[in-house]
Amino acid sequence: MKTMQFSAAIDDALAQAMATDPRIIVFGEDAPLLRRNLLAQFGPERVLAAPISESGFLGAAVTAAMAGLRPVVEVYMVDFLGVAMDALLNHAAKVATFSGGRWTAPLVVRAPCGGGYGDGGQHEQALWGWLAHIPGLTVVVPSTPADAGSLMLAALDHDGPVVFLEHKLLSEAWLEMLGASGRRTVRYDVPREGARGHVPTPWTPAPIGKAVLRRGGTDVTIVSLGVGVHRALAAADRLSKDGISAGVLDLRTVAPLDREAVCTEVTKTRHLLVVDEDYEGFGLSGEIAASILEAGIACRYARVCTQTTIPYARHLEDLILPSVQRISAAGTTLMRGPG
Repeated sequence: MKTMQFSAAIDDALAQAMATDPRIIVFGEDAPLLRRNLLAQFGPERVLAAPISESGFLGAAVTAAMAGLRPVVEVYMVDFLGVAMDALLNHAAKVATFSGGRWTAPLVVRAPCGGGYGDGGQHEQALWGWLAHIPGLTVVVPSTPADAGSLMLAALDHDGPVVFLEHKLLSEAWLEMLGASGRRTVRYDVPREGARGHVPTPWTPAPIGKAVLRRGGTDVTIVSLGVGVHRALAAADRLSKDGISAGVLDLRTVAPLDREAVCTEVTKTRHLLVVDEDYEGFGLSGEIAASILEAGIACRYARVCTQTTIPYARHLEDLILPSVQRISAAGTTLMRGPG
């Protein structure tokens, strides 16, 4: 087993798949630069640049997928899907249903997401709850290099549209651009684990829609995904010092949602804390709460989410986004009550 960085693991799994399936192509904004290793290996006919027109090249990806290719579309940030949602919402997500299964759109939309580094509310959103709300879309949010590569392989095998989201604070390329080269005006919290880790050789697909328990606990279950998993693990360490045993469940995918795994863990602890960097209202945290209630499970519930538009001011952003401090405080309050 070898060690790789997060984005490199995705590219490595993608290269393995491209070597065996000539239908897989990669295109999007700066794709030849961002995926230059793939360009060197597979050439400009399979790794292509696209103009800065998300609606144009995402629409082209849907038709390419319907025609028999399996495109991987690079969008520079998930926020920019706002100008291309017609292709996902009204076409890719619906073509299989409207055609009775005669047509499919097997494409992967690969997009960085998330904040925590001071880029403002138009560039730091998570938006996975918004995307998962659309029937027909699969939404994947890995938290480790091993899961990132394995889930990319699964996404490439999937016969429908998959939105594959990479949190920027797990991406070595984004970390370098955001400040690792010495920019003192930018700060961000890099998880102790996640950005680099052990990966399998060769890659095999991970099951889509299956959560994984990262840490067992007897008092409270913390459910999260992406970089939130690592913050939850750090918060669980803090809680343990106060005598609270916190388990951490990594969802890995938002749609489909592994409701069974959530219910299983909450049945053990009867305390549920959802950590979600996406917006609180009408989102993943509420869907998880509804799943628990519909299953007839009685528990105490709390959530740590992004509640409003992410401010540009860095000190205000720190107050808005989920953090280790907010998670551990919420866990203490959940177990012991306010005060």
